[in-house]
Amino acid sequence: MNWIAAVGAVIATLAGAAGADPAADEASASTGNSTTADAAATLPVQDRGRGRKGTRITTDDSQFGTMLFNRKRQAIYLFDKEKTKKARCYGACAKAWPPVLTKGRPTAGGHVKRRLLGTTKRRNGDRQVTYAGQPLYYYAHEGPGQVFCHNVNQFGGLWLVVHPDGEAAD
Repeated sequence: MNWIAAVGAVIATLAGAAGADPAADEASASTGNSTTADAAATLPVQDRGRGRKGTRITTDDSQFGTMLFNRKRQAIYLFDKEKTKKARCYGACAKAWPPVLTKGRPTAGGHVKRRLLGTTKRRNGDRQVTYAGQPLYYYAHEGPGQVFCHNVNQFGGLWLVVHPDGEAAD
C-alpha cells in the first residue's frame, strides 16, 4: 500500500469515529461512511471475539413492558425496515440511530436469551449486535432509562423497542 492510500485510510477511519455516540455501550457508533461493499455477514455467537466479552444486553421494565437495554440502561431498538440480519441504517440514519456495536461476544443479562444474541458485519467492518436475527440500535438523543422513540417513523421505517422474546413491542 502506498503512503497516499495509507493516509486516506487513516482519514476515513477518523471521519467514521467523529460520529461516535457517547451513549453507546462498550463500542462507539459508526456513521457508516465506508465505501467498502462488504456484504453483511452473520457470525454465530460462539465464533466471535475469541472469548472476549463484548457489549452486555440486558432487560428492564418500561412503559412498553420488559425490553432490551444496554448495561447503562440505554434503550435498544430494532428498525422494521430491516427484514434480515443485513444492516440498512448508514450515514444520517446511523448518526440519529447509532448501531449497538461490540468488540467481542455480546453477553446476556436479565431476561435476555443468549441464543438470540448474534452479530452482523457492517460495511466498515464493525460488528453490530443482533437479537432474534435483527440488527440493534440506540436513539442518539435519549439518556439512561429514557424510551421516547418507540413506534417512530424515520428513515423509511418504524423504530421499535424489543422484548426479551425478540418481538417488537406493540
